[in-house]
Amino acid sequence: MREVVIVEAVRSPLGKRNGELAALHSIDLLGAVQHELIRRAGIDPREVGQVVGGCVGQVGMQTMNVTRNAWLAQGLPIEVAATTVDAQCGSSQQATNLAWSLVASGVVDCAIGCGVESMSQVPMGATIPKDPFVGKPVNKSYWAHHELTSQFEGAERIAKQWGLTRADTDAFGKRSQDLAALAWKENRFDGQIVPIEAPIGFEDGKPSKETRLVERDGGLRETSLEALAGLRSNLPDGVHTAGSSSQVSDGAGAVLLMTREKAKALGLTPRATIVSTCLVGSDPVLMLTGPIFATQKILSDAKLTMRDVDVTEINEAFASVVLAWQRELDPDMATVNPNGGAIALGHPLGGTGAILITKALYELERADKQHALVTMCCGGGLGTGTLIRRG
Repeated sequence: MREVVIVEAVRSPLGKRNGELAALHSIDLLGAVQHELIRRAGIDPREVGQVVGGCVGQVGMQTMNVTRNAWLAQGLPIEVAATTVDAQCGSSQQATNLAWSLVASGVVDCAIGCGVESMSQVPMGATIPKDPFVGKPVNKSYWAHHELTSQFEGAERIAKQWGLTRADTDAFGKRSQDLAALAWKENRFDGQIVPIEAPIGFEDGKPSKETRLVERDGGLRETSLEALAGLRSNLPDGVHTAGSSSQVSDGAGAVLLMTREKAKALGLTPRATIVSTCLVGSDPVLMLTGPIFATQKILSDAKLTMRDVDVTEINEAFASVVLAWQRELDPDMATVNPNGGAIALGHPLGGTGAILITKALYELERADKQHALVTMCCGGGLGTGTLIRRG
């Protein structure tokens, strides 16, 4: 296979639910990061062979191939094809991994991996309408093999299986908020964020004509262990609360990939090389243990150990996901989500994977390190993995 490099990566700010980006159309949000990716790279957009995007809530404004619509809405070349994929929460990481495979296999020389989710307008569950009733995602054939659980139930079962307590999850929630606040204070996100012009709410059910420039993640909250301890869990003996779970958010990210030879021909400097990617299956009942197995596969394929990984971005869907992964992989936690994660910043489902890859790349450069791992749990029992190396 051909060597594939990252030459540019960007993300939007993450807007909190019904917050800064809530009134912005999904194709405008994703299109803004696609356009900025091309602008920063300084290439003719016709050099892009394919665009692969991730989105979970493919209904309403996010249906009809949101990745393609976002590209066209920016006036970008109609000759460039686009596809939208659904790997649940890992959608845009899998989209980027698929973009990598297109380049590595020789189908195209240049591709974009990206993703978006506007959860304020397309909430979780919107893809299963009550009227008209169009069926449910699973039926008795599925139930004959697997119990159907929610992600929250999966997170709680993980906590029980790995012996995690409410104190453990609360402490992890505070860690995420503290690290994200420090990252913003120290300007660690400089360069990676595309400022987004967004309507200021709605007027008569339509996006306001008045806009504002959104430049900062909206989910950060001042908190304390005492405040976290006072939050209610959805289950009587549950250990997760809003303070130790990912935030509903709006956001998008995009990554530009090409062969090393193509980058040289275009006069571009590779920022990182994609070493290995994977998508693995895991128990659909526990549902969220996929990062454990994805990490094990990535490290085995690359012949590395966890101590060789300088930065890990593992999605903080729930605190127990990361804490169980920690117990199995024994990482240096100082290298894990060093600038906070989804508990503090937000988790715009289909957009998060590309956002995490962007964060990992910039942190490698900021800290002058070599290897970064990105991994996510996904609904239905999947784990995504991407290993990058600087240069």
